[in-house]
Amino acid sequence: MSNWHKPLALISFVAALGCSAIAGEHAAGFYGYGARPTDAEIAGWAIAVRGDGKGLPVGHGSVQEGTDVYANACAMCHGTFGEGEGRFPKLAGTGSLTGDRPEPMVGNYWPYAPTLFDYINRAMPFPAPHSLPPNDVYAVVAYVLNMNNVVPDDFVADEKTLPKVQMPNRNGFTWTDPRPDTHDVACMHDCRKVEDIKITSTAEDNHLTPRTTGSLDKELPK
Repeated sequence: MSNWHKPLALISFVAALGCSAIAGEHAAGFYGYGARPTDAEIAGWAIAVRGDGKGLPVGHGSVQEGTDVYANACAMCHGTFGEGEGRFPKLAGTGSLTGDRPEPMVGNYWPYAPTLFDYINRAMPFPAPHSLPPNDVYAVVAYVLNMNNVVPDDFVADEKTLPKVQMPNRNGFTWTDPRPDTHDVACMHDCRKVEDIKITSTAEDNHLTPRTTGSLDKELPK
């Protein structure tokens, strides 16, 4: 072994010993770096809120309080009255979902009020997402719902009242996939044999790809 190979071999040997020592002292899956997250750090990322309200944090916000929060954090993009600004979407209005250009808004599209809290909390305001404290998010949610005539002027949103809000389009969604290819049942016995399967149509037959058996020089039908 040449002299310049010896230091490399020694380094590799020491590294192998180190890895063996770490593996011997800890259970499988320990890689020797990083730190276990604290409960507070995990809670900072566990922010998902379900449609039934599970996951909503402690807090509250009224329609009146939401007026100021919305003006400071939301109006610049969504307009003073939720009418939308430029490429930013509308939050309130009289748009239809059945026209040639549907306009989905909170009042005519959103199915569950708690998930409005979830979206605003994690993604808004656009320049600084997830920067609003829970009370401010509750207040904005209350204000936006009020703009859409879903809740009265004295409504206070919190973890108990928000799940009880009945959104206008609650029953406008189809929760089962209507596509037939998602309802196939795997065959476990008496299945069709491969030799019984007959190909009745191919991409070549439909002139979607050129034929590969000497017909490349033939002109395909117009």
